[in-house]
Amino acid sequence: MKINELSIENIVVGTGAAGLQAALRLYQNGETDLAVVAENINAGTSRNTGSDKQTYYKLSLASGDLDSVRTMAEDLFAGQCVDGDQALCEAALSVRSFLRLVESGVPFPNTMYGEFMGYKTDHDRGRRATSAGPYTSKLMTECLEKLVKEKEIPIFNQMQLIRLLVRDGILYGALCLDKNEKEEPSYLLIWCKNLILATGGPAGMYHDSAYPVSQLGTSGLAFEAGAKGKNLTEWQFGMASLNPRWNVSGTYMQVLPRFLSTDADGSDEKEFLINYFDSFEEMLSAIFLKGYQWPFDVNKIHGGSSVIDLLVYQETILKGRRVFLDFTKNPGDREIPFDLLSPEVYEYLKQADALFGTPIERLKQMNEPAIQFYQNNRVDLFRDKLEIAVCAQHNNGGIATDAYWETNILGLFAIGEVCGSHGVTRPGGTALNAGQVGAVRAAECIHFRKKHGVKDNYNHEFLKNDMRNEAYEFIKVPESAFGDCTLSMMWIRAAKRMSAYGGMIRNRKDLKIALDTTNEELTNYLKLIEKPTVNQLPLFYRLRDMLISQKMYLSAMLDYMQSGAGSRGSALYTDDRGRKSDYRLPDLYKCRLDRGAHAGIIQEVTWKNGVCIAEWRPVRPLPEIDYFFENQWKLYRERESI
Repeated sequence: MKINELSIENIVVGTGAAGLQAALRLYQNGETDLAVVAENINAGTSRNTGSDKQTYYKLSLASGDLDSVRTMAEDLFAGQCVDGDQALCEAALSVRSFLRLVESGVPFPNTMYGEFMGYKTDHDRGRRATSAGPYTSKLMTECLEKLVKEKEIPIFNQMQLIRLLVRDGILYGALCLDKNEKEEPSYLLIWCKNLILATGGPAGMYHDSAYPVSQLGTSGLAFEAGAKGKNLTEWQFGMASLNPRWNVSGTYMQVLPRFLSTDADGSDEKEFLINYFDSFEEMLSAIFLKGYQWPFDVNKIHGGSSVIDLLVYQETILKGRRVFLDFTKNPGDREIPFDLLSPEVYEYLKQADALFGTPIERLKQMNEPAIQFYQNNRVDLFRDKLEIAVCAQHNNGGIATDAYWETNILGLFAIGEVCGSHGVTRPGGTALNAGQVGAVRAAECIHFRKKHGVKDNYNHEFLKNDMRNEAYEFIKVPESAFGDCTLSMMWIRAAKRMSAYGGMIRNRKDLKIALDTTNEELTNYLKLIEKPTVNQLPLFYRLRDMLISQKMYLSAMLDYMQSGAGSRGSALYTDDRGRKSDYRLPDLYKCRLDRGAHAGIIQEVTWKNGVCIAEWRPVRPLPEIDYFFENQWKLYRERESI
């Protein structure tokens, strides 16, 4: 076993779109004592996920769309449990961040006159959404990586972050497992002043997942270090294909595919949606609306498109069947009565010149790259049926930060999906914008402190030996494992438990069972699992991180129910069944909607010596700003001269 040490002032962990932008912003600000740490530079959600036309959400930039920073901030704030200062930052910096990506080479489409036109996405009352196609975030990541390499910013690849070194609420360093070393356990201890965590959401927690398999997250180690969790109850769940993992949102739904259900062996094929709608036309309109109402939303069950998610969930989870999308034939294998569909559906398809043919023909007309994606993954939608399920797709909650995306630990920042800046609902594509804005704000904060010597209290030489001993003790932990359960077996068991009890449908009894079991596994971790080999060390640390995350998230969900809150967002809580379900749906779906009762307060959870403590606080309101130019100019000069 060996451990190396380095001192680097600024560390960015993660090589997705948010992390790479953070490194570039630091470099732009003159902070060149800098390195990027990556467990695998080719892994992660930014580089390996997308949708029919993956959305980037920004201020409207086309001539006919009236918009303002304040209006966009108000729309973000209206998502419930959103801090107003972060909403204002995400709105104010959206254009600056978007155009930075354009100038970096991301091919966002525009008119021949240079206008960046938009379209409507989910939870969007305007047309702020744009897209560079199915691989928008991948293109962002590739363009930003090229710039990072051009500037010769060091990238430490195959370094897995496993522990943060924190004392009295101040970050001093990070411990990484060196995966480049195959013969013996090898570690890198980096002493740093600032660390920007850009490692994505804790996707590994769920078995039924739309995330790429390479997206696992590091939230657990941040929680263990003392970082607060925020809105941990709030996820997005929606329909996704299982192989490959890919959201079937947007055009995949708007072309009106058939929904088929089969037995586990593929027999007994039948269309199952029509039995739950009053008419064929009503069913078609609901399928279409799933396109930009893609995430499951309890407010859109009765008379809305989210009933489709429940019907798919019912087929797969309750009945044990398999569900497929079929693009080769129209629903019911009949002509589509386009003129009888809702005006919204008819006008959209008319403008797209898609009032004809079969779903695959309409998809080819409206969005051919969406077909090509599956062809590149050996699925031919002209011939093959596409298996789907309701999957975890995005964590709207995460680590709590301030308006500079800094956590309650001095020097530790969280940007991208690992940060809990979103509330209960958010417009589709907001996450990509939030990651870019977080990168700007974190880099500005770090540079401001360096320039003006603010809070420069990082003299930690006297603590080094103590923290070095902590690191040495931590890397000895795997040697103490003596159980007989394989790491992969425990991982799958824990992930399936989270999907079953902490997913889209939740109740108090199951949450308590899941929390108790997770706590038992975490407490007796070393007694249960086999002693890992050198090659198994990455999974050893990931599993421990996942169990800590699961304990935090399950504790948050249980506390949420005990607070008296009802169903909201993508979470349907079934204990308080205040409203009867549609007679065609099982009693499982009876629930009481929260109706915004908790919209103005935020739940935060803190890990203290293995105990999860939940507290509630009011949202930070939207700032009221004096926009008189001379006044703000004076304040700006004062800030810069500090």
